[in-house]
Amino acid sequence: MTNAPHASPAVSSAKALQDQILAQSQALVEGENDPVTNAANLAALCWMEMPDISWVGVYFLHGDELVLGPFQGKPACTRIAMGAGVCGTAAATRQTQLVADVHAFPGHIACDAASASEIVVPILDGDRLLGVWDIDSARMSRFTEDDATLVAALMRIYVDSLKQTTRRAAHG
Repeated sequence: MTNAPHASPAVSSAKALQDQILAQSQALVEGENDPVTNAANLAALCWMEMPDISWVGVYFLHGDELVLGPFQGKPACTRIAMGAGVCGTAAATRQTQLVADVHAFPGHIACDAASASEIVVPILDGDRLLGVWDIDSARMSRFTEDDATLVAALMRIYVDSLKQTTRRAAHG
């Protein structure tokens, strides 16, 4: 089952939706530098706003493997070796993987048999790999170069958020 298209009727173009997602993501991470907290909120935002996706989340690099972090969707594979599947390939090459048909991708790891297309963007802080951002869809050829540009921009916002001063909430 994929999430329902949540884009509001006022968002009539792909560019407007991208701008909205980027503005919302910036607001969500403002004043927070915890990597898990910010990944969780960005996954929830993508889940709410991006139509026709079945899974979205992060795999953090731990040693020589990717380990599941915050996500939205069905339960997922918990550990992925560098170079294995779409996520491991994105991590090993440090290149975005835009896959129109996951069944044609050599070594694809099927955490969800309904997955048909996928985009995976490496999360880089300069030359340092932090992990990968993964989005799946049950629709073939769901992702475009515009999606790759959007997710890369989201990951820059995410990485920048890790370097900011944390805003402390008052408790009382």
